[in-house]
Amino acid sequence: VQLQASGGGLVQPGGSLRLSCAASRFRFYYYSIAWFRQAPGKEREGVSCINSADSITYYSDSVKGRFAISGDKSTNTVYLQMNNLKPEDTAVYYCATASRLLCSPSYVNDWYREPHSSEFHGWGQGTQVTVSS
Repeated sequence: VQLQASGGGLVQPGGSLRLSCAASRFRFYYYSIAWFRQAPGKEREGVSCINSADSITYYSDSVKGRFAISGDKSTNTVYLQMNNLKPEDTAVYYCATASRLLCSPSYVNDWYREPHSSEFHGWGQGTQVTVSS
C-alpha cells in the first residue's frame, strides 16, 4: 500500500498545522501507522504512531504534549495535529505503515528504530514543514 502525506507548509513559531496521511486501503486488520520526519543533515526520527486495533498512540519526547495523532478508518486517513510548532520541527514529514501492531507497549521504545523501523513501508514523497518567522 502506498501512503500519501500532505498538509505541510510554512508556519511561524507557535503556529499549528495538521498533516494528513491517506491510503487507498489497508490489507490487514491489525496494522500501525507512524509519522517520521527528517531534517537536512539529520537522521530520520520517529515522531508518533497509532495502532489500528486499539488506537494506542506514542510520541517522541520532542513532540509530546504538542502533537496529536488520530485516525479515521472510514476514510483510511491518519492525521497529525501539530501545535506550538518550533523551528526545530522543520523537516520533511513522512507517514508509513507496518503490517502488525508495532505501536504497542511491547515496542514503546523500539518501534521507531531498527530493526522494527524497517517494517514500515508505503513511504510516499513526504510533506515539507517549515517553522520560521
